[in-house]
Amino acid sequence: MPLALVKPGEVNSIKKIGGRDDIKKRLETLGFIVGGVVTVVSEINGNMIVHVKDSRIAISREMANKIMV
Repeated sequence: MPLALVKPGEVNSIKKIGGRDDIKKRLETLGFIVGGVVTVVSEINGNMIVHVKDSRIAISREMANKIMV
């Protein structure tokens, strides 16, 4: 399921990252890698704050839909 559907507080493992190569590369540099752990901290109007690799990162709903957990 896409990360956009995960409720705050849930811990998930990243299974797949979709999108164009430049989007995949950008997400990878932010710490979103297959097998990595991601936790949704909060969600506001579809945009999310997530905890990944000891960092909190804000991502849009479109980006969250490209990350499968």
